[in-house]
Amino acid sequence: MDTEDARLVADAVAGDRAAFAALVTRHYDRIFRVAWRILGNRAEAEDLAQDVCATLGRRIRSFRGEAAFTTWLHRLVVNAARDRLRREAARGRAAMGWGDAEGLRRRDAAEREGEVAWLRETLATLSPELRETVAME
Repeated sequence: MDTEDARLVADAVAGDRAAFAALVTRHYDRIFRVAWRILGNRAEAEDLAQDVCATLGRRIRSFRGEAAFTTWLHRLVVNAARDRLRREAARGRAAMGWGDAEGLRRRDAAEREGEVAWLRETLATLSPELRETVAME
């Protein structure tokens, strides 16, 4: 691992905010580029890069130093991007499901309106006495 990264990581884990800020500044462009390549959308990549940086303070404690910090960070960004894509796909499926349910609800309501209209028209053709009899049922 890059000795500068190793020192910054160790200091950041120990609570040194300046070291953490230096680490984020040093690797932000890398985080953004990986996010953009996976998500394919600049605004989404910027959001994801900010999210990764926000969670990095908590997640850096899980860095064991078995690989280069950049390798670990790359995996962190890839996993975050995949999670975001999965959430978006799930939201899309859920929205489509709500759209289907709403379509069915509207179709059922239209059928009921048709049935009620037919009943009114049919009742209107009956004599008043017969209409009263039917209305009592």
